Amino acid sequence: MDTKKLAIEFGRKVRNKRKSLGITQENLSLLCKFDRTYGGIIERGEVNITLEKVYRLAAILECDVKDLLP
Repeated sequence: MDTKKLAIEFGRKVRNKRKSLGITQENLSLLCKFDRTYGGIIERGEVNITLEKVYRLAAILECDVKDLLP
């Protein structure tokens, strides 16, 4: 799987988990201390994020990192 597809699949998993918890993109970004628009960029697979941010997302989304990985 190429990196673009990985980023898109990761973003899809983040979106699904966020929605299941009833968190908006903006609130997720605030909770993770990201720029306001960064959550949408992640969910659309437009960026390869750092491991630090993956772990931060998993903590806020109350899941294991492995649950967000493709």
